[in-house]
Amino acid sequence: MEPKTEPVYDCCPPFDPTHWDNQMLDWTDKKFIKDHVRTLFYRPLNFGRVMRKLDKKVKDSEAKILDWMVLADHTSRWNMDLYLAVDKEIPDAENTRLSGHFFSKVYEGPFKDAGKWCNDYEEVVKEKGLKIKKWYMWYTTCPNCAKKYGKNYVDIVAEIE
Repeated sequence: MEPKTEPVYDCCPPFDPTHWDNQMLDWTDKKFIKDHVRTLFYRPLNFGRVMRKLDKKVKDSEAKILDWMVLADHTSRWNMDLYLAVDKEIPDAENTRLSGHFFSKVYEGPFKDAGKWCNDYEEVVKEKGLKIKKWYMWYTTCPNCAKKYGKNYVDIVAEIE
């Protein structure tokens, strides 16, 4: 029997929203490495360069990126913090962990609809009787891969109370 290997992608793997849409997630010390992206009115300027740097650190340490998850925390119009899910501590990286209860909801469409998605997400969370503590955007594919796959999925993942 041949050993299983992970598929290799030129860029982003296809995203299956069924595993993430309307899901409650319980994380205990979920490992991430963190970096920063410069933005101009929330639009990333050096996202690709930062992702290549993070990917190199992961490969050099023989670690794995879990679920291809990259959470974005838009801290201002000029900065976005990225959290890349990994399976172990990464040397020479800003290692961090997230713990808590999270709610995940997937949206599909052009990035210009992000404001609508955020409003909808707030309503859904409110209807569930939950309160958002901290939220993140998971841009599941780059614009080129979204075009290739014909879908642009964005998952809002928030720590909830």
